[in-house]
Amino acid sequence: MSTRSENEGITALLLAGGLGSRMGGVDKGWLELDGVALAERVAARLRPQADALLISANRNLERYAALGRVVTDTAEFANCGPLAGLEAGLAACETTWLIAAPCDLPLLPENLAARLLAPLCDGRSQLAVARSGGQAHPVCMALSITLLPSLRDYLRGGGRRVREWQAQAGALAVDFDDAPQAFRNLNTPEDLAALQQR
Repeated sequence: MSTRSENEGITALLLAGGLGSRMGGVDKGWLELDGVALAERVAARLRPQADALLISANRNLERYAALGRVVTDTAEFANCGPLAGLEAGLAACETTWLIAAPCDLPLLPENLAARLLAPLCDGRSQLAVARSGGQAHPVCMALSITLLPSLRDYLRGGGRRVREWQAQAGALAVDFDDAPQAFRNLNTPEDLAALQQR
């Protein structure tokens, strides 16, 4: 089995470009958990796992720039959801591999990149998605930058569903059953309050 060579490199993409509609329209990345912003928490988990960090954001750009290089959705793919952020990240990526995670998963595994990249580096696929308890977490993924044309074609054809595009790209699921809390989404104020009280 081959392993990742040092010159291939990994870029991490923090997806923070959503509308936060279930949070009342606030920028979820700057909501705080135990006094630390969610974006800062996730960036701190991703940074040691990658050679570079990109932030997909569409507001509060200067604030996000303190965490990493900011990329914004292009005009062509505006309002296309998380795939627009992924497209911007892939377009800006200067390494062979990209790992992506949303800003509302502050308990992400510290070995997310290594585990997601394992089946990619031995050639089984170009895309891997995290799964725990039988449930896929499609926005937590690792992929080859060679998938950028495929993603653009999908978006230009009107596609918007992350899982649908991943299925077309031959995604593999990587189980994280040993870390069920790691993918606990914070979609609502109640979710954040519950985790705060953990």
